[in-house]
Amino acid sequence: MIRGQGGGAKPVLPVVWVHGWGMSSAIWRAVPAFAAQPSLALDLPGHGGRSWDAGLGSDAGRWAEDLLARAPQRAVWVGWSLGGLLALEAARRAPGRVARLILLAATPRFVAVGDPSCGMAADTLGQFMAGLAQDQALTLQRFLALQAVGAEGAREIRARLVEVVAESPPASEEALRAGLAILRDTDLSASLGGLDLPVQVLLGERDRIVPPCVAEMYRQALPHAEIRIQAGAGHAPFLHAPDLLGRWLDQR
Repeated sequence: MIRGQGGGAKPVLPVVWVHGWGMSSAIWRAVPAFAAQPSLALDLPGHGGRSWDAGLGSDAGRWAEDLLARAPQRAVWVGWSLGGLLALEAARRAPGRVARLILLAATPRFVAVGDPSCGMAADTLGQFMAGLAQDQALTLQRFLALQAVGAEGAREIRARLVEVVAESPPASEEALRAGLAILRDTDLSASLGGLDLPVQVLLGERDRIVPPCVAEMYRQALPHAEIRIQAGAGHAPFLHAPDLLGRWLDQR
């Protein structure tokens, strides 16, 4: 369902919101801009009560097509983490349908290449995948902790993330495993320069999953992108700057 009326003087495009791995669209209720805009929150396959389609596998393109099939014909896309990677893939596949990208703690390549400090180690993702088979709930708890570790107000941020997971139907193990494989295997960095649309990027200064050094990748490929590194923030920087998305969306 699209929320909000976009009651400005001129019609505005709807906003598609795509959450991260292991989470659900409920996270956007913590963002004031979600209720203030004509918004459509999409749950990832197998997340937030959506059934898992084994035919999607761990193919980022198929996941992006699944999102596009449920999205308006043209919209602004906001993607967090895995959701940001899939929003990038949606823009690459259907550039006429994505008017603008707002990427939150997202990178076109999650696994570190070259500089081992500028991304996640493939072994770390492998440990999460192994943990899913042993104890899914504990693995999710560890991932939530990693999102908040080192951030200012880490206890409150983690509590909000835990609350979202608790109030939503659990994601299927198959979807979680496939999502981790997408994070491990997908590299869209070569496609960045081909994007012909406005891009805004919000990164966390203390993010242990998508470190702020990925900003340089965006600057080189998209010199006109607007990039902000949120001081004191971890992997959920929008919770540290709740009004920023509203200001960015008002620029339309």
